Amino acid sequence: MDARILVVDDEERIRRLLKMYLVREDFEIDEAEDGETALQKALNEDYDLILLDLMMPGLSGEEVCTQLREHKATPVIMLTAKGEEANRVQGFEVGADDYIVKPFSPREVVLRVKALLRRSSTTKFLKHSTSAQDVLVFPHLTIEKDAHRVTADEKEINLTPKEYELLHFLAKSPDKVFSREDLLKEVWNYEFFGDLRTVDTHVKRLREKLSKVSKDAAKMIVTVWGVGYKFEVGKG
Repeated sequence: MDARILVVDDEERIRRLLKMYLVREDFEIDEAEDGETALQKALNEDYDLILLDLMMPGLSGEEVCTQLREHKATPVIMLTAKGEEANRVQGFEVGADDYIVKPFSPREVVLRVKALLRRSSTTKFLKHSTSAQDVLVFPHLTIEKDAHRVTADEKEINLTPKEYELLHFLAKSPDKVFSREDLLKEVWNYEFFGDLRTVDTHVKRLREKLSKVSKDAAKMIVTVWGVGYKFEVGKG
């Protein structure tokens, strides 16, 4: 699997350990030891994935992810020594796609990296390969499945792999209500064991991104109070 990965951690031993395991899998590795360097590299280079330490002196991993998400949807796995539930939710709030708590198994990191790259690879390799059967068209929103491309009122929306998967899953079953448990199982599946607020934070970010381009498109993601969410075509 040929991919460029940026490993960001202020501890050299952790960067060296991750690089050793990832290079074995034929990944091309770049490193950054602080948030400022990481953000500059992430904005100027096109990485396939970023392993990002949460707690760093200076610019934190959360701040890096927040600023990165204003410009790019590069997949991000957050690395942190904080295992509390609130910190996990905060990581997803700023746009992380996955979350690994230190101390971690390097083999687990490799498996998570491969899983996230599989989910996001369609964007890179099938960007211009779509057919009518792979396109969901709504009044204010178009979702091209194979290209992982989303346009609202003819403007392309920059989504992370997980944000895209969530939107596509809801949109392919209009007006069907899904509980948060359903969405965790169907969208996050066995690769993630998280709490229900993970769904809420992703819905919030998805609505915010759609709203910046088309408020009508954002309204199509409807909260069903006490139950979960649905995609309602008539809301647009």
